[in-house]
Amino acid sequence: MRQVNFVVIFVISLALVLFGIENTDPVAIHVVQGIDIEAPLCVELIVSMGIGAVLAWVFSVWVQVQGYVSVGKQVQQRELRIQELEQDVERYRVELEEQKPLLPASKDGDGDGSEAYAN
Repeated sequence: MRQVNFVVIFVISLALVLFGIENTDPVAIHVVQGIDIEAPLCVELIVSMGIGAVLAWVFSVWVQVQGYVSVGKQVQQRELRIQELEQDVERYRVELEEQKPLLPASKDGDGDGSEAYAN
């Protein structure tokens, strides 16, 4: 996958260089009414692509931060559920200990319910 990424970036960069070599004429950009910037077209293109790359990176970081927050909430919910289940297990253990004396005792010492006969 790295090779594919490298090839894509290389081709785009090569296209930008070739485009820049051919387009060195000054071009005016109208930013706001009354404010014009004049620079070669290749420089304006490279600046605009740089701004786009920075915005894409910022968006990527933002999505990762949202993912971390989401995972953090899921972990908290799971921890809470684990605590609830541990409390349930402890409560059931106490109930079982309280009910043990009420269970009938087995008739033989094995506890398996089978009787052994001697000849």
